[in-house]
Amino acid sequence: MEGVEESGKTVDEAIAKALEKLGLDETEVEIEILSMGRSGILGIGGDRARVLVRPKGGDAAPTPGADAAPTPGADAAPTPGAAPPAGEDTETALGILEHLLELMSVDASVRVRAPETAGDGLGLARAVLDVSGEDLGILIGRRGDTLSSLQFLVNLMVSRKMKTRMAFGIDVEGYRRRREESLNGLAQRMADRVKSTGQPITLEPMPPNERRIVHLALANDPDVITVSIGEGESRKVAITPRR
Repeated sequence: MEGVEESGKTVDEAIAKALEKLGLDETEVEIEILSMGRSGILGIGGDRARVLVRPKGGDAAPTPGADAAPTPGADAAPTPGAAPPAGEDTETALGILEHLLELMSVDASVRVRAPETAGDGLGLARAVLDVSGEDLGILIGRRGDTLSSLQFLVNLMVSRKMKTRMAFGIDVEGYRRRREESLNGLAQRMADRVKSTGQPITLEPMPPNERRIVHLALANDPDVITVSIGEGESRKVAITPRR
């Protein structure tokens, strides 16, 4: 798809909803304001704000489960179980990551594979660069902060070199997969609690990629819905009963 169109009471709310669907932040997208919206009089006759949000450098990758076939030659994300995509962009990402690890004096090896799950960036990332070695906690950081920064830096450098937006996932010793499993378990437990009590539950603040995992984990649950609330680093997922 070319982008995501969303509406909201304000432009900021509409943008936040679109970013949530794409699993990206504002530095990675182009935003077109279709309508600023208006409040109306006494809440009557107002119009909602509307925006169109596109990933920078081209069309967005297909969402998981999309039926549309990718255009030949397009940088579509691979399907689960597919061989890791070969190409200049993947080789560039691998080379940049290996060079950064060398500059950091980190003794590790890197393997390229196709994304398999939401935590890998399935539907968004072109490939995953798996880093393995000993004592690699320095690459993960507190709650994955360092890993997220490393991934952002590699994607930025690759995109600038290739002159188009590229998205690659990076994992270190299976940290993201373990975190994804933990978040899926948390989402299911909290959803069960919401169902039994009838009361909404708000989770701790999470980055966009982790909120996306929670949303997808409960997307098909007939009894609860998930929404993102808050701003910036305080943004979190609320699980509420489906009315």
